[in-house]
Amino acid sequence: MLRKAARITGRLYDSALAAHGMTTAQFAILRHVARGEPLALSRLAEQLEMDRSSLYRALAPIEKRGWVGVTAGAGRSKCASRSAAVTEALHAAEADWAAMQRGVEAEAGPALWRELKAGIKGFTQSLERAGGRA
Repeated sequence: MLRKAARITGRLYDSALAAHGMTTAQFAILRHVARGEPLALSRLAEQLEMDRSSLYRALAPIEKRGWVGVTAGAGRSKCASRSAAVTEALHAAEADWAAMQRGVEAEAGPALWRELKAGIKGFTQSLERAGGRA
């Protein structure tokens, strides 16, 4: 049930971002990179709770679009940094993401939305206490 809800939610948000040439995973990457640069890819993967191979697959298309640059870091590490073009791309995509967010919240209704947020937060904390990365 949880995975089905996650897939449906992902499709909704991906559809909102499709016109901007990005997925929700790429949108999250761009938002993180825009906050603190340069950002080691290992640290970025941790922040996003992604495995590195998934991060690299999501990062490649947005690097090709010129929204981020990946350069050598200290030792064998690689770092992602924002480009000038990412600000415009994020600004345009954030409006559609926010509209989808408002629509999802409206569809759920205020009471269910509060319950979902509290339930997901509690569930995530429970998984983290159990030793999982959530």
